[in-house]
Amino acid sequence: MTDKSYNNWVSMSDKALAEQIGVYVKHHRLEQNRSQEILAQAAGISRSTLSLLERGETVTLATLIKVLRVLDHLHIMEAFVIPKTISPLALAKMEKEKRQRAGGKKGNESGINDW
Repeated sequence: MTDKSYNNWVSMSDKALAEQIGVYVKHHRLEQNRSQEILAQAAGISRSTLSLLERGETVTLATLIKVLRVLDHLHIMEAFVIPKTISPLALAKMEKEKRQRAGGKKGNESGINDW
């Protein structure tokens, strides 16, 4: 499984997706030259829980987040950011309300109040 590149996430089973996450975690743990014991301790989880995660078994989302934080890989959370968009109707309304020309002062041009 580690030697394949998966581009079609939709066609993968839940188990296969969990295994891919486990492969990701294990790869980056080994890349940082950390043992399961050291990483688990830093994340505040047991070594057996980390082992479950790396094997693609069921763990909590909180566990995954803790491990990603310790691995300094929370940047993958960018995939879950919802970009702010504006509807075409709202954009058209804003354009319509946009000021079309400068007003300038009417009446007293000097800016001094006449009492």
